[in-house]
Amino acid sequence: MANPTFGNRDSGRSVGRSYQSLWLLLGITTVFFGALGGRLAYMQIQQGERNRELANENRIHLLPRLPERGRILDREGRVLASSRHVYSLYVWPLAIKDDRWPDTRRRLAELLKVPESTLQARIDRQKDNAAYRVRLAQNLSQPQVIAFEENRRNFIGVEVDYDSVRYYPNGSIAAHVLGYTGEISDEELKRREEQGYRPGDVIGQAGLEAAFEKQLRGEWGGQQVEVDALGNVVRILGDKQARAGKDVTITLDLDLQKAAEAAIGNSMGAIVAIDPRDGSILAMVSRPTYDPNVFATEISQAEWDRLQQLEFPFVNRALQSFPPASTFKIVTTAAALESGKYSPDTVLQTFPFLRVGGIQFWDWNNAGFGPLGFVGAMRYSSDTFFYQVAQRIGGDAIAAMCRRFGMGQRTGVELAAEEGRGLVPDKAWKLKNLNEEWTVGDSINMSIGQGFLLQTPLQVAVMFAIPANNGFRVKPHFLKDDRDSKEWREDLKLKPSTMKVIRDGLVSVVADGTGAALRVPSLPPNAGKTGTAEDPPRRSHTWYGGYAPIEKPEIVVVSFNENSGGGGGSTAAPKVRQVMEAYFRKKALRAQAAKGKQPSANTSQ
Repeated sequence: MANPTFGNRDSGRSVGRSYQSLWLLLGITTVFFGALGGRLAYMQIQQGERNRELANENRIHLLPRLPERGRILDREGRVLASSRHVYSLYVWPLAIKDDRWPDTRRRLAELLKVPESTLQARIDRQKDNAAYRVRLAQNLSQPQVIAFEENRRNFIGVEVDYDSVRYYPNGSIAAHVLGYTGEISDEELKRREEQGYRPGDVIGQAGLEAAFEKQLRGEWGGQQVEVDALGNVVRILGDKQARAGKDVTITLDLDLQKAAEAAIGNSMGAIVAIDPRDGSILAMVSRPTYDPNVFATEISQAEWDRLQQLEFPFVNRALQSFPPASTFKIVTTAAALESGKYSPDTVLQTFPFLRVGGIQFWDWNNAGFGPLGFVGAMRYSSDTFFYQVAQRIGGDAIAAMCRRFGMGQRTGVELAAEEGRGLVPDKAWKLKNLNEEWTVGDSINMSIGQGFLLQTPLQVAVMFAIPANNGFRVKPHFLKDDRDSKEWREDLKLKPSTMKVIRDGLVSVVADGTGAALRVPSLPPNAGKTGTAEDPPRRSHTWYGGYAPIEKPEIVVVSFNENSGGGGGSTAAPKVRQVMEAYFRKKALRAQAAKGKQPSANTSQ
């Protein structure tokens, strides 16, 4: 039989240990839940707002929508620049924080055929905008989109969406006028951040795209969405429609622009056509050129390398400065007649050359033309005639007339950021820049549009508009406007006799002078002036400027050919003829069409 004393003692000890263990367990549990409760209280009460912000950063994101950029239309409403939709690839910031991101990035690099470092750089650029998607690629091909969709499970937090990108339906036509768009740079973003621009925004980079950026841009829209752990959209929390930019109608005539593009061909230079009555720019061409569509999305390295082989293809030569050569004799004639030192009926003997300061200044034909008046000197473009004029009136008088004609300053055209001022040299300029005194030789060279003098083809067009419109300096412009044309021009108050001499001289150039290429039955009577500017050791530049019809001029056309060689009459004038023929051919067809729509007098009512 068991010992009862031993058994009671043993049972007592067991019960004691059980109570001790229970109390210990209860104590530990109380401490644990107390700490947990305290922590929860701290997180909910004191840190609640902060934690809610962190949670929202992970699940609430902004799905921005770029606005549709406004269109650019020609004077008849034809589209010169619009937009098209392309597929783009985006990644959510949430996915970038995931441990699987390096593997996702590698797969994306393989799909897009770009280095991983390039993708990461695009992400790092937008690191301060964690609520926005990051665009990694644009203009995805159909095979790329299909490949993405087939392997979507491997691309966590990545999606394909459509974007609106710029589209130029006429390719390279009017490229330098229209310009191009591109993704905003970091430097530009800093300057424009207060205007609401964001990383990845598209902005006008050149031409009218840049000049009319404010009108064309539009206003951002988008959605606020909730996403799950994989970056998939769970629900839409808010929606704001993007507001499209405004359309801009310009003065360019697409038909005439195409004619000017065909006329210049592949030769380096520029053609400008304006309406001399109000300064409306009808056509503007520059060569070499480019297709602005290549900048609508990321340009390929091969295309960029091809463009780099051309000679400054992005420079608008219609707005760059060159010596105007003998076209400038319009200004020299005006300066001479307005000075009071010469009269409209002045006659001067011309020579093979003039010797001034031990230097022989030759006439272009090396023989002279005998006695000539201003009209005859313009007709044959006699250099020695204008050398004598310059000797007498001096360089200051010529420079002063230059400034009245608007030279040495921007014309006011909307492309001011790309426009050169030209150069009107004088005594002060030469002393400041060359530390030399002005000489008679400087005045002689300036009188025939050479020496230090520089003008842009657009400035030369404005110069020709002055005799065409009987003495008004017009402000060239692209924006089509209903304002009265008088607001676009300034009366130079030149003497009627001065204007008559200049106009008669320009008419005689075509009638029986160096502008014979424009003396054709396909054109109405017209006026103009040739020019050939030396540019040693390279070949000469050639010019021709003219207007038509003589009685009521409607169009001025200037052709500039950079280092073309030859003469203005043989090289530049035929290009002007082609543009003028296109203009008057279109005018005739419209007149015929309008006449055909009118009811006949014998038509019964």
